[in-house]
Amino acid sequence: MGRMLGSSFPETVNNLLKSLKSAESQGRSEILMSLQKVLNGLGGAAASCHRDIYKNARSLLTDRSMAVRCAVAKCLLELQNEAVFMWTAELENVATLCFKALENSNYGVRVAVSKLLGTVMATALIPKQATVMRQNVKRATLEEVLELMATGFLRGGSGFLKSGGEMLKVGGSVNREVRVGVTQAYVVFVTTLGGQWLERNFATFLSHVLDLVSHPRATQTHVEAVYSRRCVSFILRATVGSLLGEKAQIAAAKDICQAIGKQMKAVEAVVNDANSENKSGAADVAASQHVMVCALQELGSLVQSLNATASPLIQEPSIGLLETVTSVLLHPSMAARLAAAWCLRCVAVALPFQLTPFLDRCAERLNNLKTSPEAVSGYSFAMAALLGGVHQCPLGIPHAKGKMVVSIAEDLLRTAAQNSRLSLQRTQAGWLLLGALMTLGPSVVRYHLPKMLLLWRNVFPRSLKELEAEKARGDSFTWQVTLEGRAGALCAMRSFVAHCPELLTEDVIRKLMTPIECAMTMMSHIPSVIKAHGAHLKASAAMVRLRLYDILALLPPKTYEGSFNALLRELVAEFTLTDNSANTTTSLLRSLCHYDDSVLLGSWLQETDHKSIEDQLQPNSASGSGALEHDPSSIYLRIPAGEAVPGPLPLGVSVIDASVALFGVVFPHVSYKHRLQMLDHFAECVKQAKGVRQQAVQLNIFTAVLSALKGLAENKSTLGPEEVRKSALTLVMGALDNPNPILRCAAGEALGRMAQVVGEASFIARMAQYSFDKLKSARDVVSRTGHSLALGCLHRYVGGIGSGQHLKTSVSILLALAQDGTSPEVQTWSLHSLALIVDSSGPMYRGYVEPTLSLVLTLLLTVPPSHTEVHQCLGRCLGAIITTVGPELQGNGATISTIRSSCLVGCAITQDHSDSLVQAAAISCLQQLHMFAPRHVNLSSLVPSLCVHLCSSHLLLRRAAVACLRQLAQREAAEVCEYAMSLAKNAGDKENSGININPFAPGAGSRRDAHSRHQGVNIKETGLEGVLFGMLDRETDRKLCSDIHDTLGHMLSSLAVENLSHWLMLCKDVLAASSDMSTAAPLGGGKDEESEKKDEMDDDTMFTTLGEDDKSKPSVAPRWATRVFAADCLCRVIMLCENANKAHFDLALARSARLKNPKNDFLVLHLSDLIRMAFMAATDHSNQLRMAGLQALEDIIKKFALVPEPEFPGHVILEQYQANVGAALRPAFSQDTPSDITAKACQVCSAWIGSGVVSDLNDLRRVHNLLVSSLDKVQAGKGSSSQLYRESATTMEKLAVLKAWAEVYVVAMKIKKEAETKPKRVLKSTEEDEDDFGTVDELPPDSLITLVQPELPALSRLWLAALKDYALLTLPAEFATQLPPDGGAFYTPETIDTARLHYRNSWAPILHAVALWLNSTGFNASESTEETAAAMPNSQKCATAIMLNQTPGTPPTAKSLPEINKDRMHLILGVSIQFLCSPRPEEPVEHVTSCLQALHTLLDSPCARIHIAEDQLLGVELLSVLHRLLLTWDPPSVQLLVTGVVQQIVRAAQDYLQEKRNTLNEDDIEEKENPLALGEGGESGGLVPGKSLVFAAMELLMFILVRHMPHLSSKVSDSPSHIAAKSHLSEESARLVAATVTILSDLPSLCSPAGCMTVLPTILFLITRVLKETAVKSADNQVPPPVSAALQGIKTIVTLPTVKTDETQKQWTGLIRSTLASILEYSQPEASKPILDEVSILTAIALFLWSASTEVIGVQSLQNGCMNRFKSALNSCDPWVQAKCYQLLLSVFQHTNRALSTPYIHSLAPIMVEKLKAVERSRPNNNLELLAVQEGIKVLETLVALGEEQNRVQLLALLVPTLISYLLNENAFASASTASKDLHEFALQNLMHIGPLYPHAFKTVMGAAPELKTRLETAVRASQASKAKAAARQPPPTVHSTPTIKLKTSFF
Repeated sequence: MGRMLGSSFPETVNNLLKSLKSAESQGRSEILMSLQKVLNGLGGAAASCHRDIYKNARSLLTDRSMAVRCAVAKCLLELQNEAVFMWTAELENVATLCFKALENSNYGVRVAVSKLLGTVMATALIPKQATVMRQNVKRATLEEVLELMATGFLRGGSGFLKSGGEMLKVGGSVNREVRVGVTQAYVVFVTTLGGQWLERNFATFLSHVLDLVSHPRATQTHVEAVYSRRCVSFILRATVGSLLGEKAQIAAAKDICQAIGKQMKAVEAVVNDANSENKSGAADVAASQHVMVCALQELGSLVQSLNATASPLIQEPSIGLLETVTSVLLHPSMAARLAAAWCLRCVAVALPFQLTPFLDRCAERLNNLKTSPEAVSGYSFAMAALLGGVHQCPLGIPHAKGKMVVSIAEDLLRTAAQNSRLSLQRTQAGWLLLGALMTLGPSVVRYHLPKMLLLWRNVFPRSLKELEAEKARGDSFTWQVTLEGRAGALCAMRSFVAHCPELLTEDVIRKLMTPIECAMTMMSHIPSVIKAHGAHLKASAAMVRLRLYDILALLPPKTYEGSFNALLRELVAEFTLTDNSANTTTSLLRSLCHYDDSVLLGSWLQETDHKSIEDQLQPNSASGSGALEHDPSSIYLRIPAGEAVPGPLPLGVSVIDASVALFGVVFPHVSYKHRLQMLDHFAECVKQAKGVRQQAVQLNIFTAVLSALKGLAENKSTLGPEEVRKSALTLVMGALDNPNPILRCAAGEALGRMAQVVGEASFIARMAQYSFDKLKSARDVVSRTGHSLALGCLHRYVGGIGSGQHLKTSVSILLALAQDGTSPEVQTWSLHSLALIVDSSGPMYRGYVEPTLSLVLTLLLTVPPSHTEVHQCLGRCLGAIITTVGPELQGNGATISTIRSSCLVGCAITQDHSDSLVQAAAISCLQQLHMFAPRHVNLSSLVPSLCVHLCSSHLLLRRAAVACLRQLAQREAAEVCEYAMSLAKNAGDKENSGININPFAPGAGSRRDAHSRHQGVNIKETGLEGVLFGMLDRETDRKLCSDIHDTLGHMLSSLAVENLSHWLMLCKDVLAASSDMSTAAPLGGGKDEESEKKDEMDDDTMFTTLGEDDKSKPSVAPRWATRVFAADCLCRVIMLCENANKAHFDLALARSARLKNPKNDFLVLHLSDLIRMAFMAATDHSNQLRMAGLQALEDIIKKFALVPEPEFPGHVILEQYQANVGAALRPAFSQDTPSDITAKACQVCSAWIGSGVVSDLNDLRRVHNLLVSSLDKVQAGKGSSSQLYRESATTMEKLAVLKAWAEVYVVAMKIKKEAETKPKRVLKSTEEDEDDFGTVDELPPDSLITLVQPELPALSRLWLAALKDYALLTLPAEFATQLPPDGGAFYTPETIDTARLHYRNSWAPILHAVALWLNSTGFNASESTEETAAAMPNSQKCATAIMLNQTPGTPPTAKSLPEINKDRMHLILGVSIQFLCSPRPEEPVEHVTSCLQALHTLLDSPCARIHIAEDQLLGVELLSVLHRLLLTWDPPSVQLLVTGVVQQIVRAAQDYLQEKRNTLNEDDIEEKENPLALGEGGESGGLVPGKSLVFAAMELLMFILVRHMPHLSSKVSDSPSHIAAKSHLSEESARLVAATVTILSDLPSLCSPAGCMTVLPTILFLITRVLKETAVKSADNQVPPPVSAALQGIKTIVTLPTVKTDETQKQWTGLIRSTLASILEYSQPEASKPILDEVSILTAIALFLWSASTEVIGVQSLQNGCMNRFKSALNSCDPWVQAKCYQLLLSVFQHTNRALSTPYIHSLAPIMVEKLKAVERSRPNNNLELLAVQEGIKVLETLVALGEEQNRVQLLALLVPTLISYLLNENAFASASTASKDLHEFALQNLMHIGPLYPHAFKTVMGAAPELKTRLETAVRASQASKAKAAARQPPPTVHSTPTIKLKTSFF
């Protein structure tokens, strides 16, 4: 609009200004907004009107309407861009105006005015260049500007006298609103000037800000001082914390250190100079404490946010951070000492390796300076703080530190009475340390509990008599010490109960109750003591009460039921302020009211960036004045979420809070009578009090009642009988008309909770009716708001069903109230209640949706935008309606379409509102809409608006925007990114980009105009994801950051694989920041010179350079947490690619795909980047980042280890990066690296060595040496190195080393085994190859083992020790007494719980390695124990002894080798069985496979086989455990391994049985039968489940078979869920089935003959069924593994030697016959079945014929069946079947038993001859057909050979003519096909061969047929001629007469 006005603008502006004077507030704000837009549009052109606008607007800055103030501030903000006078001549006046405007302001005004003030001040300091060029301006100096701001901070808005000295001496407090506003202005000021300015001027700025807090005006009372400190801390956090990068932050920390040091010097001077009585000095010390607190808190926060990146601060001695901070521990003021302790805790949490040294140093100083009260207090604070920080350091502290703390504390408590000057401090310090000790948790406290209980008992009098006597004794000082001591003891108890709940047995609680009951009794005596000794004891007494309430609230109320009466009296007196003259109010009311009521309570301020300072302006007592000195125990407690520094409230408030909380805990357990008394008493108290006191009492009482009702609801108990309800109701209803909105809110909440607790329809109806009546009659705002909320709360707590009958009335009343335009307050409350009702009614509300929606839309358009609360509630209603309609919104009906469009219109209106909360509501409405009706939400407009909000200065708006993006990115990530990019493009074109990345920066057109535009463009390259990564560096809000992480995660999962280089680039840019950090030049130095130079330059150039500076650098280099996230993203990208496309991990594939389409992008092409990123992360300062980097490195190695390098065959891609890998790993093994990183690095080492990437030993040695050095560390034994962390950290490191070695050894053995099974390579090839490959083949394949070999003796010992430990640690709890008292080889008894986890991670590879080692040494290594014992230090001797199951002290050779081996077997089997019984579902599958492989390996060795076979139950147990494992673990790899182990067990049993039979055979040669009766089943044949190995094995094998071939089981195939479709078995399944069948066929050999008869039917049935199911014809005639296994199985069973005893003969014959019969039956061709593989069936038949005796299968019917099968095969049209059939017939015909073969020869030979004769007419066309003919001829030749001499002529007469008929004449030969020629050759050779064999018969045949003779002769001649020709060449190879294709397994 401004631009279009053109020349008419002066009139327009004048008219606007005229109407401004007469307009009411709504009109004024609209006019001012118009003026703002005019100014924006015209820019510098409107200069003529600037003064007029300024004059008119100026007076309105203090308008009583807040909306007008906001509008003026925005208008003036626009004006200052061009109006130079505002920041030159008028600068002071503008400041004064702003201060005035801040008085009595609300949050919105404070934000707007502070933005104006800060921006004007920044512009005055560094003006915009355009305006400066026009007019020569005097610039303000930094001092002047800061001075002006300080006046506001210190004096508020009241008059300004230049001679301020007098003014300052006069009292009168600063207006808090002004101070908070100015605080925000400081932040805006610095943010506008930017990070680089702050970096250059930090020292000046810091000293100015710290001076603010040392000024007497800022610290008039203690609460004011705390408020000022909060403000200054806020300024520092908001600027230093977010504007500076990590390097600059380190520099800032140095400056803060210097400031602290300077202050401390001054303080020391005053303290040492104490005799000179200078008053001013004491005041200085008092003021210095506040400076100290601010500086130390900021230093702590800085170090904590830098985390491990802050290590240079500690390591550089020149900075002296630790000395400086510890010096403050001796400051005379407690606040400063506590702040120093807190700062130390922050440093220790950031740099955990400092924790133990700090503790030791403090302990030492505490002992040395025992006589100084400050030292005792300061160092004990520091130790307590450090102990409290331990829970944030995962590696913990050594266990012994607990003992040290206890002894120091005991000493302090013991010596407290010796010196009265120190009594108080020593008592406090002793108990503080014990309280802090409790935070270390049960594992430490368990050891000190008896001592603690004793100490607690001794603090309190033993009996009532002693208590009484005590009252009379003592003076005020001894009482003070006593009370402090008791408060301390109770505090330590509370810490114990809170942190060690596991130790709270009934016995311990009983012992605790003695002192606690005593304390309760003491409470009643205290008032008389205070009367006697003076009021200064009140604070100590209050402290005792606070501690008492705190601990009681944590204990179960049942334990102190007896003291309820006295306790309740105390509690009620506490919060009804009976003995308290101050009107203190509790701070709990807000948290007890419902979160949704924040609109009414204004508690959404808790959700803004300014929370920590806005708290000061809340109405309840001392709100926001939390400070450490109010309760020193908070220094070791966990910090409440969302706070940076613990801030306990002042004692007066804390006690009331504690009493209210305890009241809520106790109330549900009190009798109804007492409940009634208390409620009546409350009403009485409210009646008695007047005015302000009444408000305070009422607030406290309501909070207590709410707390009680909440307690009732949680305990599911009721309120009580009618009179209790009545009393409660009267109390609550009375407050619904209270003028205080917080009380009305609480009353509504209480009413809802009461309805929930009473839960009777009549009661609810009565309450609702009462409110209905009130609302119909009442006209005043107060009761209308109160009762409308009451309706909402009723619905909220009773839910839609319970309050359904009142729904109609409620809705109609609230809809009417919402239209009351005269009172926005009534509208707000009624709309809020309406939203509650819509939410709770759910679908029942559906009927009222239309009227509600139309009302919402009407109000959105008619209510003035300045009533933001109304609009916020309208937004809530809209959201609730959308949720109610829900998925229906997708529909297309007319009504739904109307509803949907109304919702969209409503969202659009709220989106355009100026208030950020309303906009946030709009976003969440759109988010709901998108969830239910995604098609109807227009992303192209929504996404850009969300992107703009990401840079909003309002936290709630940023949260809403990110939450919405997170939901959108889940479904439509690609679209979201696209629309965000489009925004960037537009922003580049437009002058005014709204994208302002800086959270506090003013809007478009400010002096950062260039910067904001640049940022808008910045979204262009990296897109939305780049902006989100940038936000991670600035945002501190947890919820927001986790949403950003999720959003980026969703975008990554859906976009990363398609757009690899973009995402990798993003991660790389973020990670590259870390390498900048480490290579940075020493800090400081060069920079200052530059800035001085810049000051000398003339103005113009100065500004241009500044602008460029801003552009060239991003706002802040990524911080460490963001870099860790980027490293995690890297791992996720690798994982996503793994699931996407093979080419990502195959260079050759990737390159070829890239050639086809250059857009294709694959991970493998970015390998160097991946390695580089992992390397950068792994070598960073930050420990978390190092962990993430090593993880990434491990992933890369595992995924890329096998990727070949196409250009150098035989090499892999990763080989070229071995230097990088080595360099990334080396630092992780240095001395000072934390254990968790070393452990991770070991993991990577073993992955690297085991991956086989590097084949050259010398290259491998680099990494290998790292592991060797770590192994030396492990061998050094316990307690040798100085310890920084808890013992379990050492356990973790040592086990990681052993695990890494175990993995390497496993791989080495695997390679060695493969090398041994391969045939030896001929070395010829190497000579022909070029030299560089020559080396590859010469490398011995077992080279890796040579690296492990030297370490094996030591390793095997350590591995066994670790397994032993693991075995002991996995014992159930009831065997805890059996554990060795001084721990195991690698763990100490104190850290047993944490050690368990580390063992759990590493035992599996170690088990596998031990099994391999035992197997390779054949159990022969007795490990000459003497040597090992001599080589070890003493501590280990004992461990070794334990490890070998010896009592220490016995001679080590006490055990023989078999015994040791037995122990080892028990150990390994025990560990395995224990694990396999129930592996937890979250166990990695590698553990299961390792364990199974270990068992398999173990059972390879004879020693182990004997062990497992001797004790049959062991085998049975193992089998049943394996069966269980199969039930829960599905992967085929696991099942294959299980079958392997089963096979080993069965083989072991077979060997053992065979051995037994053999020995028996030798012994009793006479009794033949005996040995055979051995085996399972004995004489009877019964197998006992649970005892029988065969039974267990069959159960397991059956399970596998049915799992893969469900139709084997009739149960499965009959069940309705089973679908009959038979699928083809996968390769893995086929292998499994084959393995299973093989084992099945071995089982009968374990049985006695009778036992065989029991199992054989089942086994034969299964084998034949498998044969039937799997013998399916395949294209390439391959025999599937299950088929060959089944055939092999049939052979094994048919040839069983043991079964042919007389008793079983008949049964056996029957079995074999029926098996053969069923096979014959299967092979009947059927239409429905897939084509059977006839060859396999024939083979099976042949097997029977070949193996079983004639009497078994010589039955006529079987014989006919077999012959038919052979006949049909001979007639088959498939030459392969024919060939195979001939081969099998050959074997049958040759059978030694003529009785068996003769019938077959008679029956089948004629058909054969016919078939072979027919070949003459159809010659073979391919090799297969040729093969069939050749096989047939072979059979004929065999028959000729078998025939008797007299029949030979006839037989040859069949053979010879057939062969001759195969010969071709010369003409035909030339044109014949190869197969045909081969046949010719074959026939010719055979003829040449037969002639000499049977000369006589041959001649006879030839003579009979002369034409045959001629044909033969021709062929021979032709053959000789061709041979002669070829003689010059090589002789042609003869045709192999053997078949070219053999069966895989030879069965004969």
